[in-house]
Amino acid sequence: MTQPLTSRFGFCNLATKQKMATGNRRKKHPPRQKASLLRTSMAAQQDSGLTIPSRWLKFIIALFLLPLSWVLTEAFFNCFSVATLQHRFWASTEFWFFGLGFVLWLIAFFGLAKPLLIYVYGHELTHAVWVWLMGGRVTAFKARASGGYIITDKSNFLIALAPYFFPIYSLLVIALWGGMSLFRPLEGHQEYLFALIGLTWGFHFTFTLWMIPKGQTDLTEHGTFFSLVIIYLMNLALLALFVIIASPNVGFADFLREALSSAVDFSVATRSLVLQFVR
Repeated sequence: MTQPLTSRFGFCNLATKQKMATGNRRKKHPPRQKASLLRTSMAAQQDSGLTIPSRWLKFIIALFLLPLSWVLTEAFFNCFSVATLQHRFWASTEFWFFGLGFVLWLIAFFGLAKPLLIYVYGHELTHAVWVWLMGGRVTAFKARASGGYIITDKSNFLIALAPYFFPIYSLLVIALWGGMSLFRPLEGHQEYLFALIGLTWGFHFTFTLWMIPKGQTDLTEHGTFFSLVIIYLMNLALLALFVIIASPNVGFADFLREALSSAVDFSVATRSLVLQFVR
């Protein structure tokens, strides 16, 4: 059974998009087959007894992920402040050129026409890449400035949310740089790499913030609250990874140590709050 993953934009022709998705579903699921699937699903629910809607379960999971978000956020800012204030990470070539690329993209994003076709193509390509990573198959791919979609035999929340936490153009820049370094030494030109990463990550960051309020079905499919928590955690993890790689004074052990300390502080504060409430 194939399932469509559709990217919808507030200014695209939704009627056409819905018609295309409906047409694909009709090809795969004729009326009789749909009725059969419905009966099978109802019988399974009757056999299993009480069932919890997946959206409710994901909402509960998201609530339990909020403390983790707090802990990792505090650990990230502690590591970043240590690298910046104590080890002058803000004065490093990596930081300045990354910031330069990011600022140049902000100027382009707010001052020029938005490259929607480039964004939509990367958005749908990211869906496709995560389908392949999950062992699925993509049977249709379409990207236009007005919107896009893929049709695949596999779908889950990571595939649906991947474009909001997986900066595909930044990773393509890194892969291209690594490929070029095999044929030509690039050790003395890392500043260009960090500038390109800053520009492409800025592309990812601004378009992610711009698209989230537009009612994307990628978010609502698995519950908006759950989706936003996952997107935040994954983007935070990527930022932490960048700081660890770019700063020679902050390593994985330092981040884990800060995370453990933040977790202990959070547990103590929570326990104290609960005790005060009980009393």
